[in-house]
Amino acid sequence: MADRPPLRKAAAGTLIAILATVVLAADQLAKLAVIEKLPYEKAVPVIGEFLVFYLVRNPGAAFSIGEELTWVFSIALSTVAVVIVWLAVTRIRSRMWAAALGLLLGGVLGNLTDRLFREPGFGVGHVVDFISTPWMMPAIYNIADMFIVCCMIAVALLVLLGKRMDGRRAERAQAAESGD
Repeated sequence: MADRPPLRKAAAGTLIAILATVVLAADQLAKLAVIEKLPYEKAVPVIGEFLVFYLVRNPGAAFSIGEELTWVFSIALSTVAVVIVWLAVTRIRSRMWAAALGLLLGGVLGNLTDRLFREPGFGVGHVVDFISTPWMMPAIYNIADMFIVCCMIAVALLVLLGKRMDGRRAERAQAAESGD
């Protein structure tokens, strides 16, 4: 299969923005729906024990780690979002990198929105979690979390496979830079 030319910077940025917006909207709309419809801290089987909804508000990170450091998570999420936007503007020309970072940005913004605008207050808000898959892991998570985890795996794979942000493979880029 022939290599496709790299994206123009504007196209990469647009793809990242669209994907981030879709993920952010899906995450926040789902959270609004579950807050309105689900009982707090009560299991609601969706597909038996395979998928259970269980509404909680998480002040910490995964598994409620760092509950007293909520503001640190707000700063970390903000930093990640700024770095992704900077990469979108300056470096990204690969479709795969644009997709991975756009979806990751949407997840980051989903949880950052909770940290900034939910109780108990700005920068220390609790993240709304509601998805439980007890057969897989003892965690309760949300749509944003799923995108963050999956996209971090995608980023690791892109790095391991030598796919550069500019759309070239590492070995081809090295050959071009050395004049081969």
